[in-house]
Amino acid sequence: MPPADSIRRIGRRVAVAGVALSDGGRVDEATPYALHAQAARRALTDAGIDRSLVDGLASAGLGTFAPVEVAEYLGLRPTWVDSTSVGGSTWEVMASHAADAIAQGRANAVLLVYGSTARADLKARRRTADLSFGTRGPLQFEAPYGHTLIAKYAMAARRHMHEYGTTLEQLAQVAVQARANAAANPDAMYREPVTVDDVLSGPVIADPFTKLHCCIRSDGGCAALLVAEDLVPDLATRPVWILGSGTAVSHTTMSEWEDFTVSPAATSGRTAFAQAGVTPFDIDLAEIYDAFTYMTLVTLEDLGFCAKGEGGSFVENGRLLRDGDLPVNTDGGGLSACHPGMRGLFLLVEAVRQLRGEAGDGRQVRRRDGALPELAVASGTGGWFCSSGTLVLGRG
Repeated sequence: MPPADSIRRIGRRVAVAGVALSDGGRVDEATPYALHAQAARRALTDAGIDRSLVDGLASAGLGTFAPVEVAEYLGLRPTWVDSTSVGGSTWEVMASHAADAIAQGRANAVLLVYGSTARADLKARRRTADLSFGTRGPLQFEAPYGHTLIAKYAMAARRHMHEYGTTLEQLAQVAVQARANAAANPDAMYREPVTVDDVLSGPVIADPFTKLHCCIRSDGGCAALLVAEDLVPDLATRPVWILGSGTAVSHTTMSEWEDFTVSPAATSGRTAFAQAGVTPFDIDLAEIYDAFTYMTLVTLEDLGFCAKGEGGSFVENGRLLRDGDLPVNTDGGGLSACHPGMRGLFLLVEAVRQLRGEAGDGRQVRRRDGALPELAVASGTGGWFCSSGTLVLGRG
């Protein structure tokens, strides 16, 4: 393999070369740094790439000088870095940035890595649940009134119900099908089946959301390695290509959100599909950020899988199951598999594994003719629909 600095050129295709999860679910003894390192080592092993070839690092959410501290902990000296932090969509936005940098010859191999002990920290009382992200800037006008993150999502869901007749039963279907997908995932934190009645009868967290409408809290980490096409012949695994990407931001305060029924995925998705030269109807599976059931429903609308207002009927009849019309969150998503914080990178990991055909018995998505899926979309959402990043991925 030629030295990394000898293969920089403009206009290169970009592939996801390796993906991995760290230990997850309940991890009481590890630090977030240890989960970063574990996921990074596994992703590099998956790709068959030596860490000396990694010249880019993207990381957020840890340390005072992210990603400098993470790079030091991993023993890397990157010449390209990204610490963009826009909530759950951070990783799709970072992947878009990294793909552009690689295509332009500014980097050859960029490692995206994340790790969090959100659950363990809460259990050990090293942290508490936050009322607000901060009281400076525009947020100062909402924070004093106790307007929590969950309440913001709940308000948006209620607006969709009011505008389009979306029902609680339809929202509950998202949680039920996510749990059914998680049942075949040995890495999922919760695998036992739930019913619509189970979802509706749970304790109310923020009207209309009961407990099972909301994501779980877990520990865990993951990593993905993006490389230039020059490195693809030396990979240990089949590449998955980044065909298109799009990013968008919307608002911080709810008063500046023009329409509670439209997320920034309406913009990021349109850009990603256009760049990839495909339509939503070409997609074989979708990995969508699901901190709450409403997120899945409205993102499906905004990505164009159904018309605005039709998300409720779209998610019925098992359409989101692994063998449904549009498999969604095939690992169980944030509602059942894991949610250690900014979960967007997990969407990319699952999409890549499905496109490679590595999901395993009982979990692998297949097309109607039995072939492996060809196209996937990973769409992350940050804040309370404040930001969005969407990636279209294709099997190599």
